[in-house]
Amino acid sequence: MERSRRSIDKGSPGAGFFVSIRTNKPAGSPCMTSSDRPVRLTVNGTAHALRLPASTPLLPVLRNDLGLNGPKFGCGLGECGSCAVLVDDRPARACVLHLGDVAGCRIVTLDGLGTADAMHPVQAAFVEAAGAQCGYCLNGMIMTTVALLEATPDPSEAEIREALRFNLCRCGTHVEIVAAVRLAAARLAAARIAATRPVPSPNVEASP
Repeated sequence: MERSRRSIDKGSPGAGFFVSIRTNKPAGSPCMTSSDRPVRLTVNGTAHALRLPASTPLLPVLRNDLGLNGPKFGCGLGECGSCAVLVDDRPARACVLHLGDVAGCRIVTLDGLGTADAMHPVQAAFVEAAGAQCGYCLNGMIMTTVALLEATPDPSEAEIREALRFNLCRCGTHVEIVAAVRLAAARLAAARIAATRPVPSPNVEASP
């Protein structure tokens, strides 16, 4: 499989914790047009067959065609992180990916993590720790944190800062963001411990 030229590789400028997305498209093959087979992918658990060119940028498809407002358009260069999504559980930047790069993949956006009434633990931690001011960077911070805590359940502060290094926050809430990640890690750890505890058997009164 060839690495997509539009993917972000770990270690490249602006990559941070983000990793590359690989594509099954043969090297040198032309992009599909709307008359070819649809591009199939799953977004937030829903399967889609999109009759769009494979060269269509992913971010406007998510926002305009699928109506998902979680990923934001920031720099358009894969540098700021505000457009972050999870592709097969790996963080990726939707502004520099095309549909052909994610054909057959599972995509999760901020919209698919939780709701206002039932937030994902990472979302709840960011709210409680006041990890945002304007909120524009919050999508990237949260999505990257979800991937980080999946890979590293108990990260050090240095690991948190490294993972979020290229998610830009112009409001300067970096201290609160780090606190939110640590709070989320603690909450998720407590939930894992609770899930492993045996459920006590109910007291059964002896029949007379």
